[in-house]
Amino acid sequence: MLWACLRLPSLAIDAVLRQRDESTKQQPFALIDGPPQRRVLAALNDAALALGLMPGQSLAAAQAICPSLHAEPIDPRHAERSRRLLAAWAYRFSPLVAIEPFDDAVLFEAEGSFNLFGPWLRFAGRLHAELDALGFQHHLVLAPNPHAAHALAAAHADLAVTTPDAQQRALSALPMQSAGLDPRAATRLQRMGLRSLGRLFELPRDALAKRFGPALLDRLDELRGTAPALLPMYRPPDRFEAQIELGFEVVRTEALLFPIRRLVGDLAAFLSARDGGVQRFELRFRHEDHAPTILQLGLLAPERDPQRLFDLVRQRLERLRLAAPTLEIELHARELPAFVPEAGGLFDPRQAQQLSWPQLRERLRARLGGDAVRQLQPLSDHRPERAFQQRREERRQPVIQTTSPRPTWLLPRPILLRDPSPRILAGPERIESGWWDNGDTRRDYYVVETSRGQRAWVFCAVGETGPFQLHGWFA
Repeated sequence: MLWACLRLPSLAIDAVLRQRDESTKQQPFALIDGPPQRRVLAALNDAALALGLMPGQSLAAAQAICPSLHAEPIDPRHAERSRRLLAAWAYRFSPLVAIEPFDDAVLFEAEGSFNLFGPWLRFAGRLHAELDALGFQHHLVLAPNPHAAHALAAAHADLAVTTPDAQQRALSALPMQSAGLDPRAATRLQRMGLRSLGRLFELPRDALAKRFGPALLDRLDELRGTAPALLPMYRPPDRFEAQIELGFEVVRTEALLFPIRRLVGDLAAFLSARDGGVQRFELRFRHEDHAPTILQLGLLAPERDPQRLFDLVRQRLERLRLAAPTLEIELHARELPAFVPEAGGLFDPRQAQQLSWPQLRERLRARLGGDAVRQLQPLSDHRPERAFQQRREERRQPVIQTTSPRPTWLLPRPILLRDPSPRILAGPERIESGWWDNGDTRRDYYVVETSRGQRAWVFCAVGETGPFQLHGWFA
């Protein structure tokens, strides 16, 4: 097996900045940690690093260098939620995904996916592109051993070793501080003049065990693959929940579109990993002194395309009135049914600007309301007035197949046909049904042409020739 390691060197800062617009990302930004009396910089974006600010620097000193520095307290929960989102994203490529015992990476078995996604170079290009779109800086390494892949990703942004010998050579050149050893042991080894793992591999195991204990040998065995890699496998949850803290009060709904687009994109990535869709979800806009504003959204069929989901939210958001300025947005999707892609022909006759029927249907429902668009659903009943019913949601029902003509316009109730000389074109077609529900129907139906040239669907009682009752019109 070959394991791909997605190591996230700036996960904490990416988890926050990916929720902000591009203008915010260009400003110096830092996450701070420590007690209130001594705040220090924990993570910085590229703009802050370019000014000479460094992690571990005091907040007071950093603000003296850059008065425009924007700082927020670090929240480890944000980084962990983002890492689990990436684990769900990786699950679409492989059923073997691991996030433990690693706290800054996601690993997945990649060799089994080469037949589907192509050789590693093509596969890695797709992974890089999707991770950039999700907003995460990353290192991507491929190796036969997951622990070795994780260690190599600390020193290499893009590396692929596919054989045990190549993996051993790459590990031997790895700096001691990148190997994931116990920090105290790594410091002592460096003071002894050992700068790389290759020098450490050459030392006698018994001497290492006496001086550093068995934990060091266990770590070396993990890296070389001589010890079994027993990793708990990740499984995506059965629901999706995500939130974005805005950090300031937002009054206009237009300013909420960017974080909502990010939430919907994360939902789509999660659904792709599960090979499922979403049919109902809700957005909660939290305020400081008011109950949250809840926007519930429903679709007629499961969907997972991020653009379609975002278009639905945007159109509904235009008619939403917020109770107060928004501080936080939450997205909850608890019903995740199976997704069936829309079937299409090889040569789609639609123009590029035209909408498909599912897109047009959902857009009309978003603009006009859920009750404004309905579907005529065929039912398994021979009686014409009971052969169809209106439904808000698509449901497949058994339908009675008939080769007899049926009108495109069925009247709400039959009326007397007021025509002096209709001409019979087809019929009679006898319909006898409904004795079991006190709706007994016994009729002979005809297709007739009126004196004005209209084609009508009429009936009379069984065994009679008139008068005709008009029940529908043909187009």
